[in-house]
Amino acid sequence: MTFTFSRRESLWGLVFISPWILGALAFTLLPMAASFVISLTNFDPRYPDAVQAIGLANYGRMLGDPLVRQSLGVTLKFAAVMLPLTLGVSLGLAMLVNNPNLIGRSIFRTLLYMPTQIPIIATTLIWQGVLNLHTGWLNYALGAVGVAGPDWLNSAFWVYPGLSLLSLWGTGTMMLIALAGLQSVPTELYEAARIDGAGKWAQFRNVTIPMVSPVLFYNLIIALIGTFQYFTQAYVMTNGRGDPDNATLFFNLDLYREGWRYYDMGYAATLAWLLFVIVLSLTVILFRTRSRWVYEGAAR
Repeated sequence: MTFTFSRRESLWGLVFISPWILGALAFTLLPMAASFVISLTNFDPRYPDAVQAIGLANYGRMLGDPLVRQSLGVTLKFAAVMLPLTLGVSLGLAMLVNNPNLIGRSIFRTLLYMPTQIPIIATTLIWQGVLNLHTGWLNYALGAVGVAGPDWLNSAFWVYPGLSLLSLWGTGTMMLIALAGLQSVPTELYEAARIDGAGKWAQFRNVTIPMVSPVLFYNLIIALIGTFQYFTQAYVMTNGRGDPDNATLFFNLDLYREGWRYYDMGYAATLAWLLFVIVLSLTVILFRTRSRWVYEGAAR
């Protein structure tokens, strides 16, 4: 069936979406264009009258900057840990609170979602205390069972598990999205699988995962973007220093330091465009390959 719209209906449609169009122009496209122009200059906000066009010099500098390579390495290492961990934990929690035999399911759903409503800075400060080497609750709990707790915040190795725990604290939103996907799976598919002799693991692998794969794909895209924008937690934990030994010098933290600590806005804009290109490229790759592992029929 083909739907056609009259000129009047098309105009009314444009009227209704005009706030979004104006917002996208004013707060997205124009700032992006301005940042690209700034990336071609040596703009220092302290001396706006001294700005000069320097062409692609900032891009050449970026290619040879060791801190750029190091911060990208830190971000990619954290993404390699957090993306599968976040997807797995959010789906696991969703399956837990979707269990009809669980007493007080609504209470557990609320409790698991509540941490997402706490401001991220307050959450980070709380976890900074939880992960403290001497007074942290986590090390106290480990000590109670005879395990010496590590120095979560000052060890180049243990800082990543520490930040991972902090990030998992806020998986409530992804859990709810995964829960919505689980509740949309037809129950007759599980009944048919049981009749065919499929056990719990076979049902999970052959029914649950394919049917919720569109939801997992959505969560993966959101988690990918969020990981590459990781900034606030690392900044609050280390006061912007990237300690220990630049182990928490995430790409966004390096970008922030160039722009707001060294006031090199031209170079910071260049780094922002690199971040945009990386995230866009990874997102395009995921969309191009989604047909190989996302069951499209589940979306219908």
